[in-house]
Amino acid sequence: MDSESHRSESQTNPLSDQFSSVNDLCHDLSSLQDLATRGAWRSIIDKVARARALSLLHKPHDHITYLAFNALAFTKLRRFNEASSELDSMEDLDSSHYRYETYPKIYANRVGSMVPFCLRWIHALIPIKLGHRQQGLDRLYKLLDFTRTKITEKEKVNLTASLSAWRKREGFVMNCIIGEHLSHKEFGVCLSLIKDLLTNDANDPVLISQLGYIQLQIGDLEGAKVSFSNVENLMRESKSNGSLSEVELKNIVNRNKALVYMVEKDYVSAVREYDECIERDDSDIVAINNKALCLMYLRDLSDSIKVLENALERVPTMALNETLVVNLCSMYELAYVNHSDIKRTLSNWIARVAPDDFDASCTRT
Repeated sequence: MDSESHRSESQTNPLSDQFSSVNDLCHDLSSLQDLATRGAWRSIIDKVARARALSLLHKPHDHITYLAFNALAFTKLRRFNEASSELDSMEDLDSSHYRYETYPKIYANRVGSMVPFCLRWIHALIPIKLGHRQQGLDRLYKLLDFTRTKITEKEKVNLTASLSAWRKREGFVMNCIIGEHLSHKEFGVCLSLIKDLLTNDANDPVLISQLGYIQLQIGDLEGAKVSFSNVENLMRESKSNGSLSEVELKNIVNRNKALVYMVEKDYVSAVREYDECIERDDSDIVAINNKALCLMYLRDLSDSIKVLENALERVPTMALNETLVVNLCSMYELAYVNHSDIKRTLSNWIARVAPDDFDASCTRT
């Protein structure tokens, strides 16, 4: 949960000198970060309420950081109206009230915005979640412009580490935009956005794979095969941009091949590709989930259920996602007469181990 600030050019390490620990940046920040990592979003809401009630937040950026964690927690818990209320309590995010240089006595030598990037993202996301899609899209595109302005600024002063962070943010925002257009089957827009990103980084295996996925959705199987072949060539010639580890790159190649086999209804070959992925990385949930689906299409419900159950047992923190659980429950319904009892057992287990934001309704018990 970082803000967009920096100190003077001679002081570029945000934790040096006056900041000896992360808690010096903001009141009890390490505790908030730990709760967020564990998915304890309700505890974050309680912690923020307590800090506010006891007046523990003294500096302007303390208030903004706690507000950002609170808004994120409400968003994760799908309490979008409450997240919106947090945002409504702020002025324009680019207001001078939220800049360090407005308070020189408190923040000597620090300049820039106190507003964490995630708060800008939530500001764009919430209207979409509340049914105001166009307003949300407008804000997402505005956020994309904002990130690109920042990238230009960092390029001019050659701040490599900061530039890398902003490029990742650009990719994140672009993926949000693409995902929103995809959900409304606006494939032409998605294709142009991805091709735009590829002009900046033609060797990004994830982007090229995304292009292939969209090509599959619009029925362009041959185009998808070309895109997936390009990813394989990057791996073979070691020309990838380094965004993935060797195992991740090999697995994305296998998953791409498997997708083509699935479209062609060659589920046996698809299972073989997914098995290679799982052998390399037994926490590759995409491969595990899709292997189970292929086995189900091959009418091997018993094995498909075992694949998902084993994953939940072996790596619950990785495997516990709504899509996988929905698929497992569908398989239970197909395979067992007493599926309600089995799903209830699964639901009880999820209640014990899942993070706060897991949607328990996906078990359909």
